[in-house]
Amino acid sequence: MPAPGDILRLMRFPVSAEYHSAEGEPDFAFGNAAENALLRRYVTAQLRANGPISFRRFMQFVLYDPDEGYYSRRDPIGARGDYLTSPELHPLFGALLCRQLAELWRALERPAVFTVAEVGAGSGALARAILAAADSEFGAALRYAIVEPHRRLRDMQVRTLGSLAQAVTWHETLTSLAPIAAGCLLSNELIDSFPVHRVMVRNGRLRELLVGLAGDEFIDVEGDPSTPALAEYFVRIGLLPGEGCAAEVNLDAPAWLREAAAALERGFMLTLDYGYPARQLYAGWRRKGTLLCYYQHTAHTNPYVRLGHQDLTAHVDFTSLARAGEEAGLQTLGFTSQQRFLASLGIEEALAGGPGGAVPLEEFLARRRAVGDLLNPEGLGRVRVLLQGKDVGTPRLRGFAHGNEVETLWMR
Repeated sequence: MPAPGDILRLMRFPVSAEYHSAEGEPDFAFGNAAENALLRRYVTAQLRANGPISFRRFMQFVLYDPDEGYYSRRDPIGARGDYLTSPELHPLFGALLCRQLAELWRALERPAVFTVAEVGAGSGALARAILAAADSEFGAALRYAIVEPHRRLRDMQVRTLGSLAQAVTWHETLTSLAPIAAGCLLSNELIDSFPVHRVMVRNGRLRELLVGLAGDEFIDVEGDPSTPALAEYFVRIGLLPGEGCAAEVNLDAPAWLREAAAALERGFMLTLDYGYPARQLYAGWRRKGTLLCYYQHTAHTNPYVRLGHQDLTAHVDFTSLARAGEEAGLQTLGFTSQQRFLASLGIEEALAGGPGGAVPLEEFLARRRAVGDLLNPEGLGRVRVLLQGKDVGTPRLRGFAHGNEVETLWMR
């Protein structure tokens, strides 16, 4: 388990220079899927030299290598990428988050400067929509910062923001941000991409699923836990996955939460991500865990193909996030689904007037599609929303007016 301190920076795990190929070396086809040949050679060499490695280390290699990893070599988000997040569907999503952020600002009694720090801003679509939606009063106080360690994504964000980029500052790490005197730390589908350990329970004992080799193929290898932090994790939440169940453990997430809380002097943390309370995430019926791979808008469960060309994600344990926040001085204020959050913020107002009214037909149809997708309980509507606060009291907030489920985080 890494010590707190720039978790995003720690995830950048450079492939040894001896494996770096000449500029322009093409990727090759492995099976029927293109992948990064350099990553495969390097990980294979590591396994042959040192034996099986944790899945967390494997995930560091293939996603976060600063030169060869997925986030350094591909544009993952959008129609030409591998997946869509809520901000890419329609600016309506960002406008509704702006409505909630403005309410948070008012809850702090309208400070002259209110900093929104978005960690891992993806394409920049959310930042653009929030900045465009801010009214003159809130906009005068709003300062927008993006924490993004990946140069390729920073460049994409600048292009997406266009002229609004002049209103944004960029930072490689949380610690490079000056302490936020008043504001909100915001993340959308960030934590589910942190590297994870994979575990399972066999005869009542916690085991780890490591990455090994069979010939030239990567395989799961069952072994003893590579770190005592895995057993300690389950002691803290008071349960184990079911017998014979595979599961994921994100040791970086609580550490990142504590690091983020330390950057905030007064204000809020708003976290949107796929996940569940611990008792649901590690339920006995969830036999295969939640690890998913995304390639060209198709999901599958094989992490050992398309190295460097596919995204890997695992659902978030919101109980551990909430507990880490409370240990770091944050109060858990709200927990709900994105479906209820956006409905409470008035998403249906986007369809007011109907086609032929104040909204042109083409825009009305785009909004209607976006509303359906954002509220879909089988899709983006099941994203969870966690709100935590530091020195903010207990404000009544519109986004959590219908269906605040904080108590589910602590049920066993």
